[in-house]
Amino acid sequence: MSAPVIDPARPAAPDTPAGRTTPAQRTTPARFDTALGWNDRPGLAWGLRILLCVIALAIFAAPFLTIFSGAFTTHPSGSSLSFLPHDTTLSNFKVAGAQGMWDYLGNSLVIAGGGLLLQLVVCTLAAYALARHRFRGQALIMMLFMMTLMLPEEVIAIPLSLVLGDVPVVHADLKGTVWGVILPLGAWGFSVMMLTEFMREIPDEIEEAARLDGVGELRMLWQIILPLCRPALGVAGVLGFIMIWDQYLLPLIAAKDPTDYTVTVALATLRTDPVVGSGVVLAGAVIALIPSLIVYLLLQRSLVSGIAAGATKG
Repeated sequence: MSAPVIDPARPAAPDTPAGRTTPAQRTTPARFDTALGWNDRPGLAWGLRILLCVIALAIFAAPFLTIFSGAFTTHPSGSSLSFLPHDTTLSNFKVAGAQGMWDYLGNSLVIAGGGLLLQLVVCTLAAYALARHRFRGQALIMMLFMMTLMLPEEVIAIPLSLVLGDVPVVHADLKGTVWGVILPLGAWGFSVMMLTEFMREIPDEIEEAARLDGVGELRMLWQIILPLCRPALGVAGVLGFIMIWDQYLLPLIAAKDPTDYTVTVALATLRTDPVVGSGVVLAGAVIALIPSLIVYLLLQRSLVSGIAAGATKG
């Protein structure tokens, strides 16, 4: 038997089991490795990345720091930026509460909670029908949902005001009630589109196996489809809450009395009040900002996982 021929240009294979690397072959990842190519060796590229991060942080964090600083300052100056409060006081929040900001906050929480619950139910049912069933006019219905995202609120403000004042068929006046704000927010084209595309990626074999076990439509949606769509539901929940919370025109046209205002509308009226100062307005802005921050902090993991899951589909 002849000896094996060794190619001098190719190094001999290491005498180790297949799939196992020696300590010399292992490479330790850099401590700051990320998708941006960070590493722990300082250099020109490393310095530029640090500079860009500092600039981005300053752009996004400066408004928040200014709002919080002015809310706790006795007489904040509108001509200069201040990131730390001076002459610290809580009187701005007391005056804002005397102006009814806490009552307006309660109105906003009721509308945001009820509107988000209704929106998730309606959008989930619509997305399930569009994604898991085939029927005539399916593309037309999806196009109609998409058209609602292209129309600015100012275009439909007058027709919507007339409809809320006299709802067709039932002839009910919803102005001055929370339903006048909640019902128009019951469906959002963005959530329908996102949930539809996410549900379409679920393998048909899972649904077919459940059908063989006698699973009905509602049980199919509740026990099989929805658990697989938790990342998408997290995204729809966070973005839906922010969309409802930031509504200004709809609560304004649906209100009959200033006591029906939400916190966003109340902030606009508070800003035009010559009696209160800018510190009270900033305190109201902090009150309006806190619920959005809490929702984001509680659901940020679902938001990130949902975006990552959508990016890796297909």
